[in-house]
Amino acid sequence: MSARSSLPVIAALAAVAVLAGCSSTKSDGKNGSGGLKLISSGTLKTCTHLPYAPFQVKKDGKVVGFDVDLVDLVAKDLGVKQEIVNTPFEGIETGQDFNIRKCDLAAAGMTITPERDKVMDFSDPYFNATQALLTKAGKPAKKVEDLKGKKLGYQKATTGGIYAKEHGKGVELVEFEDLGLLLTAVKSGQVDAGINDNGVLFDYVKSNPDTKVTAEFNTGEHYGIGVQTGNDALRKKINAVIKKAKSDGSYDRIYKKWFGATPQS
Repeated sequence: MSARSSLPVIAALAAVAVLAGCSSTKSDGKNGSGGLKLISSGTLKTCTHLPYAPFQVKKDGKVVGFDVDLVDLVAKDLGVKQEIVNTPFEGIETGQDFNIRKCDLAAAGMTITPERDKVMDFSDPYFNATQALLTKAGKPAKKVEDLKGKKLGYQKATTGGIYAKEHGKGVELVEFEDLGLLLTAVKSGQVDAGINDNGVLFDYVKSNPDTKVTAEFNTGEHYGIGVQTGNDALRKKINAVIKKAKSDGSYDRIYKKWFGATPQS
């Protein structure tokens, strides 16, 4: 219950009655595990925002990636199939996609932050990340401040954008709707550099040798899988699956598949 549960009893009962009569708020999917309910029976709906390789990206008509494989373990444990829902990142990070019942969970290379924790509940951290700078090869920048008087691109509603705004005095900041547009802007010279999480930038330079990751900033970020506030049953299930995957080697196998090496301890 939220702090708004202090409404007068009559008003609260009236609100409950209205909600009870609204079919869009009813969970009809059960996996038979501790009463855990899903939006659609037999399906675990995952909100994400494409592209964000190697965490989630569309290849040959199918969405694949590190996050996808990890959530597949959760779906398998529940005895259901995962369904990817591609949606703007703002709807994910504000919790709105949970409020309108678009998905059961969000796995989108999403950093756990105090602001996001107010509008959703997070799983235990499953990936360590930090911010990094991407430039065209031969045009190094060791910190955001080096770009004074130049253009720095960032992805909308991300921690990279927050970092750029905090450290980019005198830098012309350019916002992009998604990672793909940001990367293209750096490669084409539309911006002098781009800031985003190190994992996706290092993945990009593998196939784009004319670009380079020139700096990393130790921001101590951790990715988490989001669920609607109060959905403890699903959150605990996700935590249990992550813990098991890390103990039985499944996590290391998936990590190596997408990053070419096992995670550093």
